[in-house]
Amino acid sequence: MRSVPRVTWAAGAVLAALPLAAACGSGAGAAGAGVLSSSWGDPQNPLEPANTNEVQGGKVLDMVFRGLKRYDPRTGKAQNMLAERIDTPDSQHYTVTVRPGWTFSNGEPVTAHSFVDAWNYGASLKNNQKNAYFFGYIDGYDKVHPASGRQRADTLSGLKVTGPRTFTVRLAQKFSTFPDTLGYAAFAPLPRTFFTHHKAWLDKPVGNGPYTIASYTKGAQMYLKKWDRYPGPDKARNAGVTLMVYTDNNTAYTDVLAGNLDLVDDIPASQLKNVTSDLDGRYLNSPAGIIQTLAFPYYDKAWNTDGARKVRTGLSMAIDRAQITRTLFRGTRTPATDWTSPVLGADGGYRAGLCGTACSYDPAAARKLVKEGGGLPGGQVRITYNADTGSHKQWVDAVCNSVNNALGDDRACVGNPVGTFADFRDQIGRHKMTGPFRAGWQMDYPLIQNFLQPLYYTGASSNDGTWSDQRFDKLVDRANAETDRRAAIRLFQQAEGVVRDTMAAIPLWYQNGSAGYSDRLRDVALNPFSVPVYNEIKVG
Repeated sequence: MRSVPRVTWAAGAVLAALPLAAACGSGAGAAGAGVLSSSWGDPQNPLEPANTNEVQGGKVLDMVFRGLKRYDPRTGKAQNMLAERIDTPDSQHYTVTVRPGWTFSNGEPVTAHSFVDAWNYGASLKNNQKNAYFFGYIDGYDKVHPASGRQRADTLSGLKVTGPRTFTVRLAQKFSTFPDTLGYAAFAPLPRTFFTHHKAWLDKPVGNGPYTIASYTKGAQMYLKKWDRYPGPDKARNAGVTLMVYTDNNTAYTDVLAGNLDLVDDIPASQLKNVTSDLDGRYLNSPAGIIQTLAFPYYDKAWNTDGARKVRTGLSMAIDRAQITRTLFRGTRTPATDWTSPVLGADGGYRAGLCGTACSYDPAAARKLVKEGGGLPGGQVRITYNADTGSHKQWVDAVCNSVNNALGDDRACVGNPVGTFADFRDQIGRHKMTGPFRAGWQMDYPLIQNFLQPLYYTGASSNDGTWSDQRFDKLVDRANAETDRRAAIRLFQQAEGVVRDTMAAIPLWYQNGSAGYSDRLRDVALNPFSVPVYNEIKVG
């Protein structure tokens, strides 16, 4: 674990920030009996729901908040949670009714205003929320969050509170699957204290989920305590969760074996050959809605030319995905042949083989395309990745070895490590990438739209490389407006074809969720997002 300045969220006099020595101790849990410990990484940003778009922060939000919808931890299907009902006559105008009896952990009731005020805050340009784009479907977004110029309105004209538990949503265009997106954390409700005492809320977030945040020591751990008065059906079956910061998953894995940690939810590649015997049945390996890709900085002119398109395709064909997944990942990865995930199924938009020959290993074709494209920009590819998990270096080295062998140049590709995930994301956000960079995507909700629009639509929230293509945007707009599900999926697949034809990003492999746990735990499972279902885990 790395040593950094400490920042604390304290739960009054009940629990102060735990000392680092305790955080590194026994998996029995320094916070008390019935508490499980799990590996984790510091979030990139304060835990505002509309400003969290990375996995580590998302794990916390999933425990601390509940929205209108929740994704079934087994199937991923969107199910009503705080939504009593969501009605629409035309897939553009929606009426939402909030269930009665829900409160935040501070006792404040959850009302229609809790959602509308939160969404208006998330959409507002002046609040600079990373997930603002998710509110872009709602009428008035162009005034609240204009693409250029000053903000011309403070609230979305498409949102209107019509009663204590009811509000209406008017979209700018038809979007038939809009209700299914509402389980994503950006759409979570917020209490009044978020707005009236914002700094205090950031110091100690208050939500409406089955856990409350008791303390946080940056660089060490976060302790989440079971909320005993939680009104939902998915109550915590343990006393709490201590999320322990690790900068190397190999260390987390060995701590599970030594009894110093209860759960590691990403088994390092170097341990896969031993994990079954090491953990004696306490190992999970299940399909998840995750794809790993290499993204590119299109704000760098060297990568934003027609020749660079050929270079990207050539690099894709220089990667021996089958060999890397077989020898390095041992059944926890599958070579990608499209830009979505097999967990969607054919009915959900997954189309095996859509990438075609561009995702097939062909050294001769790779060399030809790179040469035709004018060669590697700068004469060398430097793949940037965060080095704090201990697992990315291995596959980046393997990819570079494959590229070097295919191109016949042992200096064509090298890894470019960045110390921590937070630093890595910060550099990406400031457009500091000069070549390809690691870009894993874990679905927010199980729709083909979620694998495409947030990543490749012009100006989208997670379009880190700023790729843009009007053909893609128009097909996505048409797909979102289509009320027939099958017709919508066909349009999304056509949009995915544009991604393929320009090799907007290089798909590498689909990732299973993996986890290992101690003999203290029971009923451990991963959801389709590869996140442990913490509230269902039993201790002892």
